[in-house]
Amino acid sequence: MVKKNSKNKAGANTIAQNRQARHDYFIQDDIEVGLELQGWEVKALRAGKVNIAESYVFFKDGEAYMSGATITPLNVASSHVVADPTRIRKLLLKRRELDTLMGKVNREGYTLVALSMYWKQSWAKLKVGLAKGKKLHDKRDSSKDRDWERDKARIMKHSTR
Repeated sequence: MVKKNSKNKAGANTIAQNRQARHDYFIQDDIEVGLELQGWEVKALRAGKVNIAESYVFFKDGEAYMSGATITPLNVASSHVVADPTRIRKLLLKRRELDTLMGKVNREGYTLVALSMYWKQSWAKLKVGLAKGKKLHDKRDSSKDRDWERDKARIMKHSTR
């Protein structure tokens, strides 16, 4: 029997996604960062008890931190620890990446938004997007374009039969 490739579907390792971010922002670039987590948080991530929809990244004392993410503690795993589900978590970046992001945020008016959280081997990673905010008319245009692409694909599918 042939052994299947260990790289299965792209979404198989995904823990959480922030779909609202793509609606509210133009994502210019994305970067993979590590997270500094406690033991109970890792167990909660494995159970899928995380919400990053309202999270954002900020800088303090030359370091990057994520705020607004909620990791709900498991009753079994966090009985001996005082678990704060909305605590501020430090992001792990190389100095050069950190300096580049700080420069773009401070000088060029970008925002850093959490896009998705996933497993890379045994490490929890966060995909952070360098984003500019959309105005209301931009959101309408994006919605119209998305609807047209869907309708166009449907029309082309039926016209080829």
